[in-house]
Amino acid sequence: MIDERKLDDCSNKIKVLQATNNVRELQTQIRDKTTARDRFVFAADRLIRLTVEAGLTLLPYSEFKVVTPHGFTYEGLTHQPGNCGVSIMRSGEAMEKGLRECCKSMRIGKILVTTDEETGVANVCYLKFPADIATRKVLLLYPIIKSGDTCVKAIEKLLENEVPQESILLLNLFATVEGARCLSEQFPAMSILTTELSETDIPTNFGRRYFGTD
Repeated sequence: MIDERKLDDCSNKIKVLQATNNVRELQTQIRDKTTARDRFVFAADRLIRLTVEAGLTLLPYSEFKVVTPHGFTYEGLTHQPGNCGVSIMRSGEAMEKGLRECCKSMRIGKILVTTDEETGVANVCYLKFPADIATRKVLLLYPIIKSGDTCVKAIEKLLENEVPQESILLLNLFATVEGARCLSEQFPAMSILTTELSETDIPTNFGRRYFGTD
């Protein structure tokens, strides 16, 4: 389900969802400029769900025994407690639905990063994290990584709130090689899970199409 790659001299492993026919079909519908919005949202939600489910396999588990209706003991697994999500507004909020469908009780924080049109500098305008976020594994939600600047600002805020790099898993749909490399170099202990690493074009209008503001 997940491939692990290294970007040239970057030491951090980038995890990429296996490019099955199903995944590639969803990516195609999202990239197609003629896709109607309702179909776009449907395809995006499906791809997000696949990404979230793959991301959950990377979180820590513990052995857990249960008794079946027939009275047998089953030795299974359960997620270790202490996970949360953080969506980078606004496009990251598109991924909250998929996370809640998989983990109904998981808390989700938010952070808003805007870019100054004149200077091109990204700034954090708003954030709301769980009070104990420093003790949690954080699923950072952001569907499109181009330069990586927005994610850098969000990750810096997590680090300022004493979240260790190794406790951050960035869930993403489309990333440029340049953006992924930028994040890997600056945060080598952080993990990134994406469905595609691209040398060229990525759907940077994802958020606008998803929320109908394109």
